[in-house]
Amino acid sequence: MNQTLDHYRQAIESYLQTELAFGEPAELYAPIRYILELGGKRMRPVLALLGADLYGADTRQALPAAAAVEIFHNFSLVHDDIMDAAPLRRGRPSVHKKWNDNAAILSGDAMLILAYRQLDAYDAALFKPMAALFSRTALEVCEGQQYDMDFEERDDVSTEAYLEMIRLKTAVLLGCALQLGAMSGGASEADQEALYAFGINLGMAFQLQDDYLDAFGDPAVFGKQPGGDIMANKKTFLYLSALESLEGAASKELRDLFTVRPAEPGAKVTRVLELFRQAGADGLIKDAIDAYTQQALQHLDSVKAEGAAKDLLTAFAGELRTRNY
Repeated sequence: MNQTLDHYRQAIESYLQTELAFGEPAELYAPIRYILELGGKRMRPVLALLGADLYGADTRQALPAAAAVEIFHNFSLVHDDIMDAAPLRRGRPSVHKKWNDNAAILSGDAMLILAYRQLDAYDAALFKPMAALFSRTALEVCEGQQYDMDFEERDDVSTEAYLEMIRLKTAVLLGCALQLGAMSGGASEADQEALYAFGINLGMAFQLQDDYLDAFGDPAVFGKQPGGDIMANKKTFLYLSALESLEGAASKELRDLFTVRPAEPGAKVTRVLELFRQAGADGLIKDAIDAYTQQALQHLDSVKAEGAAKDLLTAFAGELRTRNY
């Protein structure tokens, strides 16, 4: 599986390097080249290529759709980093730190335009539904980001509200990627809808696994010290489900711990993890990850297309559920 996925990633890298011609002014395009060359998992464009491959389409047919999704994703990261005042992205200075806020805002805006321009590669019959799906998804991602920021100031966030936030902020773009790829490959509307639903559930499982690893991951494998969400007082599924389970002094202690940012955060992280385990939140989030993965696979089973690409999507879902990085 890894060899095939690497083949898709290489196709995407080659396309981004050769098809995006960056000219002048350099201060506009240099940040775009920089963020795209930072790499990443390229999960979304890979899903787009797999969506096309299900129907025997040439990879080149789906590359513009895959690039649209990847450029949009990176655009959202550039702007998110400004809003979060994040100094690093993938271990390197974030765009607004390497340049400045104004350069990051404008380059991000240009990336959004470049993402839409990728869809110009398709004829009118495909362009219209692709653009409609892409526009709906782009707006939903913005809605999810706003909810995420709102939750930082709210004390009444529920697990249901959090799940809706990550559906919008993370999962819809995976569903969009798969459906765009399937559309480029000539999939039926029923298969398109099933693959979109597969992507949504896959995205939910992916984000919840990220939440779990942020708290309980092995730093030697996960690549960073666990507890980042705890130190930032983020209201994740773990925190919210723990609050719903704890009572009395334990519930108050957890709330109190999430109102401070201590100079020495290690003790805070250790105690919060103890409370998460006491509440059974670690088990609840793993159950949710399994449930979303199973729902994803059920939607994939309903897809009429068969072959190696479908087997890869099945394996991909399994790997995301068990990943520790």
